[in-house]
Amino acid sequence: MTKHHAQCQCGQLAVTAEIDPDFVIACNCKACQKRTGAPFGTAMYFRKDGLTLTGRASRWSRNAESGRAVESHFCPDCGTTVCWTLEMRPDHMGVAYGCLDTPAPMPTRVVWAEAQHGWVRFPDGIETFSKGSVS
Repeated sequence: MTKHHAQCQCGQLAVTAEIDPDFVIACNCKACQKRTGAPFGTAMYFRKDGLTLTGRASRWSRNAESGRAVESHFCPDCGTTVCWTLEMRPDHMGVAYGCLDTPAPMPTRVVWAEAQHGWVRFPDGIETFSKGSVS
């Protein structure tokens, strides 16, 4: 039974999750702003062993401010970044919230608040970190 499904704009690259995410974040870092073209990126993080990736993916890797690698998986046809892996979380894969075709829970943490645009507001009670989260 599919709990979550995400795909690129053209539908060629998709991720299916049979599990719920371990956590959901809103990230204000400049890299996420550039990746999404939006004021922040939002992602659900799943254990890799509960995901199925189908279609062709191109990959691009960069080093985060921590020096650890972030590898984006994007559609070579339409260019949509659907998911990514983080060296700091080798057992997880982030799935772009905007690519989801299924309902997703509200973020439970906000990271890189120091780069947040002044007009962006998140609901009260969400755990917030000035940089990346510690866990």
